[in-house]
Amino acid sequence: MARDMSDKEILKMELDQLKKEVDTPRTAVLTNCAETIAFVEERTPNDQLIKGVADDKNPYKGDKGGCIIT
Repeated sequence: MARDMSDKEILKMELDQLKKEVDTPRTAVLTNCAETIAFVEERTPNDQLIKGVADDKNPYKGDKGGCIIT
């Protein structure tokens, strides 16, 4: 797309994008990291990937046989 545009058109497009971004609220990285950590820690007790699936609800658990490669 940029190959078909002149330098002036590219600069105008960049300027338009910067005009849109100028009003975007900014926050410190430290604040965002703290919010992300709090979000993850709040949901950790219910996360199936961390605590695992209960044996009675796990269809892949049990003595259903398996494959042994020797």
